[in-house]
Amino acid sequence: MLLKVLQIVQMVFAVLLIISILLQQKGSGMGAGFGAGAGPIVSTRRGVDLFLYKATIFLSVVFFAIGISFIILQ
Repeated sequence: MLLKVLQIVQMVFAVLLIISILLQQKGSGMGAGFGAGAGPIVSTRRGVDLFLYKATIFLSVVFFAIGISFIILQ
């Protein structure tokens, strides 16, 4: 029962992690996703960018913690 709940929670975190990563995309168009663009742009994260950055770190840590707990519980 616990493994089923953890599996569902991990799927939810996986979807949220994918969304948070995709929302951080800089540039415009599909080419920006594959490296095409004006070059490296260094800027300070503020507002929503900072929130998405921290949310991505949090979601990835929780996602991997759930994965490790699967290994321990099996």
